[in-house]
Amino acid sequence: MTPAAGPHRLEVAGLSKTFGPTRALRGVRLQVTPGELHGLVGQNGCGKSTLVKILTGVYSPDPGGSLTVDGRPLSLPVRPAEQREAGVSVVHQNLGLVDERTVWENVRLGRYRAGRLSRRIDRKQERRAVEEVLARLGRPLDVGERVGALSAEDRAAVAIARAMQDHRPGSGLIIFDESTRALGREARSRFFDLVRSLIAGGASVLLISHQLEEIVEVTDRVTVLRDGAVIEAGVPTREVDETALTRMMLGRHLVTHDRVDTQAREEALASVRGLAVGPVDGLDLEIRRGEIVGLTGLVGSGFQEAAEALGGARRARAGGLTVREHELALDRRRGCTGDFVAAGVAFVPERRLEEGLAGELSVADNLTLPRVRSRGNPLRIGAAWQAEETAAMIALLDIRPADPGAPVATLSGGNQQKVLLGKWLAGKPDLLVLHEPTQAVDVGARHDIIDAVRAAARAGCGVVLASVDAVDLAVLCDRVLVFRDGRVARELSGDLDQDAIVHATFGADESGEGWVG
Repeated sequence: MTPAAGPHRLEVAGLSKTFGPTRALRGVRLQVTPGELHGLVGQNGCGKSTLVKILTGVYSPDPGGSLTVDGRPLSLPVRPAEQREAGVSVVHQNLGLVDERTVWENVRLGRYRAGRLSRRIDRKQERRAVEEVLARLGRPLDVGERVGALSAEDRAAVAIARAMQDHRPGSGLIIFDESTRALGREARSRFFDLVRSLIAGGASVLLISHQLEEIVEVTDRVTVLRDGAVIEAGVPTREVDETALTRMMLGRHLVTHDRVDTQAREEALASVRGLAVGPVDGLDLEIRRGEIVGLTGLVGSGFQEAAEALGGARRARAGGLTVREHELALDRRRGCTGDFVAAGVAFVPERRLEEGLAGELSVADNLTLPRVRSRGNPLRIGAAWQAEETAAMIALLDIRPADPGAPVATLSGGNQQKVLLGKWLAGKPDLLVLHEPTQAVDVGARHDIIDAVRAAARAGCGVVLASVDAVDLAVLCDRVLVFRDGRVARELSGDLDQDAIVHATFGADESGEGWVG
């Protein structure tokens, strides 16, 4: 679509931000017009998150910058009430939802209207207000449903409803900060149908995403950040492709990963027998040394639960896992997570900060934590081996900043993901189970992660990769198991390509029956 003429919905000029000796932003300029879907891209650590935090009042910028919405200057730092009045809202990558609360409680949190005399919250009125917002979105959810029980797509709709509830028709700016990362292919398509309906009503959208294909496909214009500065501002996306955006982001050409010869050996490494977890019932699987086995499917098909059970992160109803001479009960009645680690099984979860890392601890502490008990002693952990392991992983994965003492929470998302992967690679596992390892990381970090996984396979590690990313599966895997309704409906091997994986996931199974979307 062609953005509307007139005052810019959002105009950022000369915004800078300094943290000690580091300049996170340098004179950033950004213009978003009314009715526009504007993309913002850049590597992890380029300043995108810092910019969003300035726009929403979390950070105060350095003196000298300005920020206007519909021609109206906002104070810096931005005040929450002023931000709300201007119609600026943000949907973060983790959506910021409280799983134990209901839909209406999540949408109205912080906005409850108490009675003037009783000071009590009118629950019926609050529920009606949320139902009206969801109706405007065309997503009539049960507002009394607990958010933790919703699908990823419906959770995203709740976050959007919360963001747009104060918007006046024909106005408003919603910032989506990696908000699509947990959505599958079809859910993502419906998500953008929803976004376009907001734009048709006059709102503007700033979309921050690492999915360059997504940026090229859905946005009107794109702005590129590199090292805290704007490299390209407001480029029409019809004039660029993913390769051009990559070159702008990195300042260089990036060699695209191609498939490589398999590292799988004849030697059996691990076997799964009778796994029953979630919708999966009776899964058997053999994994060879050096083999990379992909698990994929639609959300709810069972591939995610299977990976979590194999990694020791989810208790199965039944089943066993044998890794070399170690036998593990997947129902965990006779075992615990420590048994998986002792058996050489490592699990990299999807949600890095919530389930995989201790944000307040340092890079070194996170990288070495699983081996403190085995390599240290009750009186002294031992600094020498920690320093050695940490230096090796920082070099292998190009973790930035290369500071062992930096708190992990201060790192960009891509570098946090590298720390999480390095935490387990340092222990040289026999079986590495990965759940969406390149989710919400930039192209540079993705290449480092792919290289590290391939190196582990070359060293003899067996790898299970659970992902909805067809590109990652095609580039890395020796074979891919496509799940449907709790069973393996297709097994793809040989010269894999992403189109074949997508077709197997969303197309017909081997019996010729159509998939149920």
